[in-house]
Amino acid sequence: MNNHLEIERKFLVDKQKWQKPATGTLIRQGFLATNKRLACRIRQKGTSYFLCIKARVDDITRHEFEYEVPEDHGRIMLEQHCERVPIEKVRYEVEHEGMIWEVDDFQGLNSGLIVAEIELQNPDQLFARPKWATTEVSDDPRYLNTHLYEHPYTQWPSN
Repeated sequence: MNNHLEIERKFLVDKQKWQKPATGTLIRQGFLATNKRLACRIRQKGTSYFLCIKARVDDITRHEFEYEVPEDHGRIMLEQHCERVPIEKVRYEVEHEGMIWEVDDFQGLNSGLIVAEIELQNPDQLFARPKWATTEVSDDPRYLNTHLYEHPYTQWPSN
């Protein structure tokens, strides 16, 4: 990540074409504060907790600042200071043509949604898209975790 910038493209995953790897990491995350430009979240990965602040630059670029916090602090933030049930997803890291894709298989209230992300060095960077990465949703705010937190996928009218 350059200068705390996250440049990321996001795609829906075709469940018929994607083969789930044997192991993934369970992630639980909640939001402590959000507005149209900024999100402050607490994320649990295993027994580790991370406080993250993301600030929107444009559709695919955000400033990102992430810090590990003590387990007891993280647990209190996630369980007592988030307004809603945490987002739960299993994250798989998949290598495709020299680049790592993060594939999130959402659970709970967002069950049925699978999204793949790739982080880039610059917005114009070329990359090979796997056959299972279909519709790009990088500029669709419905697929931001902040939106999924407040408007779970299972409650969308089309689902």
